Amino acid sequence: MKKDGIYKILYAVSVVLLVIFAIALGVDYSKYRTYSAPFYIYVVTRAVEFVIPSIIVFVAAKVMEKRVDKNN
Repeated sequence: MKKDGIYKILYAVSVVLLVIFAIALGVDYSKYRTYSAPFYIYVVTRAVEFVIPSIIVFVAAKVMEKRVDKNN
């Protein structure tokens, strides 16, 4: 595989992580009981698990894209 296509895969991984975040949060909400922990704890936990890695992968893809464009 060419190096110029790797950043596209990283963009896709970033989007998939955000979709999984939304799905997991929906599942958490459907299982949420009012006598359990506050719901924002679930949101923060899922954000640490999925949104932060998604941002990191997105930034890495952006850097790789600029390097590929710079070299061509």
